[in-house]
Amino acid sequence: MNYIIRDAKSHDMEQVLGLIQELATFEKEPDAVEVTVQELIDEGFGENPLFHCFVAEVDNRIVGIALVYYRFSTWKGRSIHLEDLIVKESMRGTGLGSALYTQVLKYAKSKGVRRVEWVVLDWNKNAIDFYEKSGAKLLKDWYLVQMDENGVDKFIAEL
Repeated sequence: MNYIIRDAKSHDMEQVLGLIQELATFEKEPDAVEVTVQELIDEGFGENPLFHCFVAEVDNRIVGIALVYYRFSTWKGRSIHLEDLIVKESMRGTGLGSALYTQVLKYAKSKGVRRVEWVVLDWNKNAIDFYEKSGAKLLKDWYLVQMDENGVDKFIAEL
């Protein structure tokens, strides 16, 4: 299969959002996506971009993405967080996911970070197996903690 892995451009964000929605459906959260194409453009391609996105392209169609951003670890310094690695369902098993993953790790190496981190759902056995086979460690004694907008509002209102 002929594919291209490249840096995303602002005009790609409509297709990127389509893949984000596909991932949300795969993760059994089809109504969870609130981000818009315009937000992706503004936040990823403005004066101070908040993320970097790679796309996998086949026949001029985007069929996969990897979206990353910097974090800062008090122990390790600057690190990269892989927010999402998405491959269109019809393209899974073709090597595109591995190519995007490799691109993320090469990017991290070129930026001199000491760590790349991400989260994976505990039921996504294929992804877990892939990550472990690549040498990544799953930290099973940590919990992912989040507070959504409603939780923040409620917390602040109760101060």
